[in-house]
Amino acid sequence: MPRFMAPPPSGEFSIRLTKPFTNTPTSVIEIIGEPNRPASIKHTTHVGAQNQTLIIKEGTIDADDSNELMDLIKPLAGFPSNPDEDIYGLDARLDLATFVVQWDNGEDVEGAEARTNPTEENKEVFRDVVGSIEALVRLKAKERTS
Repeated sequence: MPRFMAPPPSGEFSIRLTKPFTNTPTSVIEIIGEPNRPASIKHTTHVGAQNQTLIIKEGTIDADDSNELMDLIKPLAGFPSNPDEDIYGLDARLDLATFVVQWDNGEDVEGAEARTNPTEENKEVFRDVVGSIEALVRLKAKERTS
C-alpha cells in the first residue's frame, strides 16, 4: 500500500541519500533546512571490518545553494519508484520531504507513477540530483573532530 508523506512543518525540508539501495547503509547524507536559509549537511560513512567504524562529516550549505538544490529536486515529484528494485541504477535511495516534493525512490509513494521503469530522462534527472548532493558533501562537509 502506498504511504502518504505529509509535508514537513513550516516549510522545513529534509533530504536523505542512502547507499546502497538495499542492505545495511554504508553511506548516509542528510540535508535539513528551511527555504531561503542556510541548511545543515551531515555525511555518515561506515567503514572498516563489518562497517563498524564511523566517519562523520558535517557542514553548512548557504541559502543560495540550498535554494538551488530545492529547484533541482522539484522534477522528481511523481517519478516512478520501486521498493524492491534499484530502477535508477545508482545503488542509491533518495528520500525527499519538502513542502513541494514528498518522494522516495525506494517506496510506493501515493501519486507517483505506477511501477514502471523510469525513462532515460528520469534517470538523468535522478543522476544529476544525486551528483549535486554528493558534490555538496565534498565541498561543504568537514570531518568532525572530537
